[in-house]
Amino acid sequence: MQLDLDTKVIVLAAGLLLLWALVLGVLKYRQMSTSTDGTAHRYVDIAHRAALMYSFAALVLAVLAQFSAWSVTVDLVAASVVLVFFVGAILSYTVHGIRRDTENQFVHPVAGTHLFMVLLIVGEIGGTAVLVVGFALEQFVRPN
Repeated sequence: MQLDLDTKVIVLAAGLLLLWALVLGVLKYRQMSTSTDGTAHRYVDIAHRAALMYSFAALVLAVLAQFSAWSVTVDLVAASVVLVFFVGAILSYTVHGIRRDTENQFVHPVAGTHLFMVLLIVGEIGGTAVLVVGFALEQFVRPN
């Protein structure tokens, strides 16, 4: 069975997120092996775990998109919004972990942090909701 374009793109994104997580695991190991207490910076650890979890979450998005009632375009846009915020979060964690500039990015947030968080909440929940509704419609309301 050939996958639809939306699903192909989302699965590719999942694979890239997994690769990123594995590379972050190397950074985490490096920091652990060179630190006096045997730990990596908090945000390197968070970035590593987030990338791992988001890679598998992306696979859920791919399945929802593949079996959705919506068009490939609608599913791809909805999933892309979610994936962009996944990447943004991992990137932010990675930068803080490499720079070692904070232990909590919300204690002294940079300009735009709270706006980004609101957009992330709306984007991730909204995009995922679009995919879940499309899946539910196709699989339960309009079954073949």
